[in-house]
Amino acid sequence: MSIFKRLKDLTLANIYTLIEKAEDPIKMTDQYLRNMQEDLTDAEKAVAAQITLEKKFKRLYEEQQDLFNKRDEQAHLAAQARNVELARRALEEKRAAEQKMNAYKASYEQNKGLADQLREKFNDMRKQYTELGNKREMLVARANAAKAQQNINRTLSGFAGDSALADIRRMEDKVLHLEAEAQASEEWQKKEKSLDEEFEKLSNDQAIDKELGELMKKYEI
Repeated sequence: MSIFKRLKDLTLANIYTLIEKAEDPIKMTDQYLRNMQEDLTDAEKAVAAQITLEKKFKRLYEEQQDLFNKRDEQAHLAAQARNVELARRALEEKRAAEQKMNAYKASYEQNKGLADQLREKFNDMRKQYTELGNKREMLVARANAAKAQQNINRTLSGFAGDSALADIRRMEDKVLHLEAEAQASEEWQKKEKSLDEEFEKLSNDQAIDKELGELMKKYEI
């Protein structure tokens, strides 16, 4: 009964409270699971032993009950045969069988009641063990999520956000400056090209004018 008393003293609610306060809840849960598994093994043996007693007294009770019925029937047969001595012996053994039958019946009912209690408590232990096992899976998932969040936070804390943004802005300013220089260079090249084109056009115009003048002279009257 000490196994079940320990379970009563340390309920699952108390276990959860201790687990939540532990530095490493997963290790604490695993330890409780190991302890409960050991208790389950011992409890299963205790239940099996009690069931054995229950069945033993049930068998003894039924044997005496059968003997009681048999001696009662034999007493009637002896009486019908007018065999007083045989009838008396049958009745004496019937009385002895009745006394044993009642004693075994009381022991059987007592041990059956105790076995039923142990079965119920053992089933409660198994349910709590399963529930704690499910609790462990949830704790593992929560712990992994917390560790992942911690890793992200450490990564972000080591990342110089403001400094990186300032560097990017400086690079952007340099790119803008380079783009402005490129555009100015292109415009200057366009101006130089336009000037050369105007002088070339002027030279062409002068040549045409000269040729036109010479042509017109040929047809002067």
